[in-house]
Amino acid sequence: MAGTLTLEGSGLKRFWSFIAGAGMITASAMTISHFYAANYPVSIWEGSFCDISTFFNCDSSAFSPIAQFGGVPMGWFGLFVGLLVILGTVFPSTSFEKTNKAIATLNAVGVLALLAYSIFIQKSLCLLCSGYYLFSLFGFFLFWKYGIRSDRPGFGGFLRTYVSPSIKITIVAVAGLAVGAYGFRQFTLAKKGAQMGGVSTSIVKQFNDLAVVGEPSFISPYMVIQATPRWEDAPIRIIEYGDHICSDCLFFHQQLTRLKSEFAGKINLAFQFFPLEGKCNNVVEKDIHPGACDLSLIAAHDPGLFPVLHEEIFANFMAAKTPEWREDLMKRYGLEAALTSPATADMLRRIIATGAEYEKTSDNFSHGVRSTPTLIINGRMIIGTLPDDHMRAIFTSLISGGPQGRGEGKFIENWVETKPAPKK
Repeated sequence: MAGTLTLEGSGLKRFWSFIAGAGMITASAMTISHFYAANYPVSIWEGSFCDISTFFNCDSSAFSPIAQFGGVPMGWFGLFVGLLVILGTVFPSTSFEKTNKAIATLNAVGVLALLAYSIFIQKSLCLLCSGYYLFSLFGFFLFWKYGIRSDRPGFGGFLRTYVSPSIKITIVAVAGLAVGAYGFRQFTLAKKGAQMGGVSTSIVKQFNDLAVVGEPSFISPYMVIQATPRWEDAPIRIIEYGDHICSDCLFFHQQLTRLKSEFAGKINLAFQFFPLEGKCNNVVEKDIHPGACDLSLIAAHDPGLFPVLHEEIFANFMAAKTPEWREDLMKRYGLEAALTSPATADMLRRIIATGAEYEKTSDNFSHGVRSTPTLIINGRMIIGTLPDDHMRAIFTSLISGGPQGRGEGKFIENWVETKPAPKK
């Protein structure tokens, strides 16, 4: 054996190992906190604090299919690994260092797999998770560079260097991991139950306390859901200022797909085109979705085809961002004239212009409608998205004709989801 990271005489190397473990714990604790805030919020205003863009955001991780395992957030496993690293520096021993080196190796492999999953499958990168990735890889580097190493050559030496944990420490660690996992599972079940009880009641009250901002002067004729011929006859009336390249709009579309059967015959939903591209939208100074204007023109060109196109575009969310896919879409439906039709362009401008009718909701923008989706539900404004349980509670209240609030709030701003759902 030669070299050591944590034993007698390791000095500064041991300190940096402690820092790596502390960083892993901090990043993991923050991901756990965000997981619960995003999936089980206690307020209708509670949303993500680190969503910078469609690619750099935390919600994609919080809502990932692998964000939890049986109610146990993935962050717990990372937190526990960080705790073992710190314990190994505070109570150093040969067996502890060898065990932690094996765990660090396995953890590094998992981190690289998660990073690849985020970038290539989810098409996004969680900033909090990235912090964990960096500290994990730094910790593995320290074990690789300075940790106890076997002098035996060949594959046997490799195994003794990287895969020779202490059986006793491993058993204790697995037991501790299991106990913590059980506790998190029970906590998750309790949070989930609360969403269906008092939290939903609170959400409805917060929604009803909003002032009625009214519907736009021109309601888009492009209906996603139409329960009644007359707009005002539906108990749930939704104006969606949307963009077909907006991942939050995709989430809302998928949410409505999940909920519409529960509220069949109750919803009128008008898609108020609001592409966030300067090419056709001069209401907001945003140019973040290249191709969104062309998609809007294609979807709007033939009102009879709109429901089919709306569904197909969202079903091919990533491909729809490419000019080649849009060109093929026009050819398949005979819509080659969509991008040059004056009538379609005029309709689109008329719809977009209504976004300037609402009072400012931010000092950074001139008008109330400044991002997508912005929902006007029975005259009240929600900027962003809500969890299914919250939206379900609001819809149920609107159908039952519950009491109206004081109208003190102007709007709700919340963000729940920023990624396409994985294909089944």
